[in-house]
Amino acid sequence: MQLSVIILNYNVRFFLEQCILSVQKALENIDGEIIVVDNNSSDDSCEMIKTLFPNVRLIENKVNFGFPKGNNIGVEMAIGEYICILNPDTVVAEDTFSKILHKKNWHLNTGIIGCKLIDGTGNFLPESKRGIPTPWVAVTKVFGFYKIFPKSSFFNQYYAQHLNEKQSGKVSVLVGAFMVMKKELYKAIHGFDEAFFMYGEDIDLCFRVLKSGKTNYYCAETTVIHYKGESTAKDLKYLNRFREAMLIFYKKHFNQSFLFDFIMKIGAFAFSLLKKNQARKTIKNIDEYILFSKNNLEFNLTKKVKVLNDFSYFKNDITKNIEIIFDTKSFSFQEIIAFMETHKNKNITFKNYIQDSDFMIGSDNANEKGQVIAIKN
Repeated sequence: MQLSVIILNYNVRFFLEQCILSVQKALENIDGEIIVVDNNSSDDSCEMIKTLFPNVRLIENKVNFGFPKGNNIGVEMAIGEYICILNPDTVVAEDTFSKILHKKNWHLNTGIIGCKLIDGTGNFLPESKRGIPTPWVAVTKVFGFYKIFPKSSFFNQYYAQHLNEKQSGKVSVLVGAFMVMKKELYKAIHGFDEAFFMYGEDIDLCFRVLKSGKTNYYCAETTVIHYKGESTAKDLKYLNRFREAMLIFYKKHFNQSFLFDFIMKIGAFAFSLLKKNQARKTIKNIDEYILFSKNNLEFNLTKKVKVLNDFSYFKNDITKNIEIIFDTKSFSFQEIIAFMETHKNKNITFKNYIQDSDFMIGSDNANEKGQVIAIKN
């Protein structure tokens, strides 16, 4: 088997359903398997998989083991030559795996490959490509120096700004929401370090791959949606967890610094306030709904829904707040993702309609949880 896709789930049943649907489409011409590891969800994630996706291999953990151990359990069951670590709050394009697995990408020293990630509003997620967060590099990130001096290599290493989002190339760190590597390499470096629980384990894995003599790559040829805020809210608790993860990483690979820990605490608090302020800017009042569908669908929403059956009919001269709904049976995920990237706008929000289960899903802001809306026709 060529590819095993491991999806670690915890209480995101509807995002998981959409994710699996997209992965199934992306695997149509690939010898692959899907493994879902559920970390003791309290929702009906497992029942949904058993009912809708009986061919998916499901592992039901009785406790929440965290991100590293949960994925290690999934990889242990995988039989593919390559493995993809994938978040459940993602949507892959139909061409994602075929482009990543193309033989041109896998040289003798290839370690991990990641790809371009966008959030639910179509905006590029800079964590798609990163540098090693040495204490100094982490400080430039927490205090925003990388934004003030984007062209300075002294300040811009955290988000690997030597490459722009459309340039493929070597990077040090890729995000754990989507990473592909050979299972043999994953096992050779002993997978994710279970000393972490959430955050930091992807940085540690990438760093150990580099230390093994391999090279990590960012592939800009395909795009994946990562709703990002779905796994956890970006609050002070999140920042403290991230800081703790970084301290584990530094203790393992660098000299531990109490001064740095103090600086990170201050930065975490300031960063949390910034994220909360950004979240308040989320569009709440929708002036118009536009449904892209070729299936004569009708929705009962708060305002009348304008139906278009072709993307070319949409004019991007937006002066009011619009929510665009994609019928995922009418258009491919690749087409939907391309439209989101092309038409991203502060006045536009996006939702995907999953017809068989009658719900819309999406996220209006990368800093807060997404939305799942049941449709009553």
